[in-house]
Amino acid sequence: MKKTNAVTKNSELTSILNTHLQGKINLARLKLISHFVIVLCKVQTVTFEKLANAFDSQSDSDSSLRRIQRFMASYSLDSNLIARLVFSLLPAQDKLILSIDRTNWKFGQANINIFMLGIVYKSVAFPLLFTMLDKRGNSNSEERIDLINRFIDLFGKDVIESVVADREFIGKDWLAFLNRNQIRYYIRIRNNFKVFIPHKNKEIKAAHLFNRFKVNEFVNYSKIVRVNGQLCYLSGCKLNPKNLKQDFLIIISFSKPEKAKEEYKKRWQIEMCFKAMKSSGFDIEKTHLQDTQRIEKLVLLVMIAFVWCYKIGIYLHQINPITIKKHGRKAKSIFKYGLNFLAGVLLNNENQSNMDIFHFLSCT
Repeated sequence: MKKTNAVTKNSELTSILNTHLQGKINLARLKLISHFVIVLCKVQTVTFEKLANAFDSQSDSDSSLRRIQRFMASYSLDSNLIARLVFSLLPAQDKLILSIDRTNWKFGQANINIFMLGIVYKSVAFPLLFTMLDKRGNSNSEERIDLINRFIDLFGKDVIESVVADREFIGKDWLAFLNRNQIRYYIRIRNNFKVFIPHKNKEIKAAHLFNRFKVNEFVNYSKIVRVNGQLCYLSGCKLNPKNLKQDFLIIISFSKPEKAKEEYKKRWQIEMCFKAMKSSGFDIEKTHLQDTQRIEKLVLLVMIAFVWCYKIGIYLHQINPITIKKHGRKAKSIFKYGLNFLAGVLLNNENQSNMDIFHFLSCT
């Protein structure tokens, strides 16, 4: 295979991104984005100084650093453009399971809190849309509704199979929105959450409905209940006690409660996405950025790199499956498989293969 040098790689990525983005970003900015994504996959950290040192450019590292800093400080990167790019690269574009969750960390006195929507696919979630929360805690109903409405405005409601979320994503207006729009959901609630039983005309703790069953015996409650005033189904089971304190898995759903356990289990895939963007991939927590608009731009660039690595990993896993260890888990994640391979190709022109690494970001 003809080996490609650094300039050719940057030019090829720039051309592909330009096709995706339909010329809506000028060429100089697009070249910088291409440089950034490529070196991010090489050095696997968002630290600007390290990225600048790895730029394949005739400019020195100080000039490259200033280019990155100017981009982050002054350029307005449209998050919807990047969302459309990611969506176009999804292996499937209908019957989508949307997983929502937060990742947060603290840098100095700044609380960095990212509320994200990802598309579940093969053990991870493709990051698609997110909101920077200007606070330390959980999102509210309005922020959740806005995020789902952004998805619907961009890609339509019909492509949604369900929304999955953990215990913190409960709220009267939020559930009312999902019910009103007939969006299927599977959301876990706390053990002590009060539910109203219409046919008994009384309110009880959710855990009481499942306490009499055996550990791990997952059952669907036969009657519709009210949670936060909203009609829904209830499914759940008793879990193995931890520290002698009994725990439960209790899930509310709009419809098809028989799928609650299977669908809710896929929620954790967005946590694998966060892990890949953080400690197992690009170390996004190492950024010294505190301004939310700059962090948003950084996350958007990391999303492009993430999707590139993950799609390569999917392909590699198909032709040479990842080893399964004795404990039943993969020796490495599909994302890490792709990242390691891509980094090897980008770092060393002699370390090439017959695989076109840019094909995985191509529109065709």
